[in-house]
Amino acid sequence: MITLSFIPFRWLFSSALLSSGPLLLVLAISIVIGLLMVIVFRYTSDQKAIGRAKDRLKAHLLAVRLFQDQLTVVMRAYGRILRGTGIYLRLAFTPFLIAILPITFLIIQLDRYFGWTPLHQGQTFLVEARVEDPAAASAIELQLPPELVSSAPPVHIPVDKEVVWRVAAQRDGRYDIHLATVGERVSKQVVVEPGLARVSPVRLRGNFWERMFTSGEPALAENSPVQSIAISYPPRVINFAWMEWNWIVLFFVVSLIAGFIFKSVLGIQV
Repeated sequence: MITLSFIPFRWLFSSALLSSGPLLLVLAISIVIGLLMVIVFRYTSDQKAIGRAKDRLKAHLLAVRLFQDQLTVVMRAYGRILRGTGIYLRLAFTPFLIAILPITFLIIQLDRYFGWTPLHQGQTFLVEARVEDPAAASAIELQLPPELVSSAPPVHIPVDKEVVWRVAAQRDGRYDIHLATVGERVSKQVVVEPGLARVSPVRLRGNFWERMFTSGEPALAENSPVQSIAISYPPRVINFAWMEWNWIVLFFVVSLIAGFIFKSVLGIQV
């Protein structure tokens, strides 16, 4: 399993910076990524060719405005605009691909911290288990550490092959809960901490791509009767500029604004 420990900016999540809250971290990371994106674009693109392509597009757009009463000239200019746009997109595609792949990986890892809010002391939450065989659902048992207490009987949902428990967190900490069924015992981490913490809302069996995007824990065994174990962590909402933001939306908005500012300051053709 790929974890954040392989990323050079692990220092961003030191205890001192975690205490500053998610907003400042998201803004800082977004600005840095905006700068890195334009620098990567600068050194992986043909800046002269992009400059020429943009100049030609401007000239053709100007021709459309100047010769509005000459249909032949306007149609020819539109054709050249379409061709010039294709040339520009071809020149920008490779640098864009080089930049977007590591950013996608970065977002997946950062979502472990910014996507969900850890549980807090005294909060109730749901544990949802999905099994392969509906018969196994009746035999499954939730085993909790002393710091976590079941607050209601389990609810069985035969149609979805699910069992749901309501649990209360009595004390801060990181705990492993266990699901015991016939010949099998699987675990899932539960995080009860104030502030920012690395959170994995679900543990899955198989489903490689889904695990890459949604789970931060090792896969369940392929022969396990349990398909998934999920914890109902609250989604994180960041308040900024009198609005409530999903962190990924805020990240893209701020990084794009920062990128456009840096490309103008550094004179980079994008």
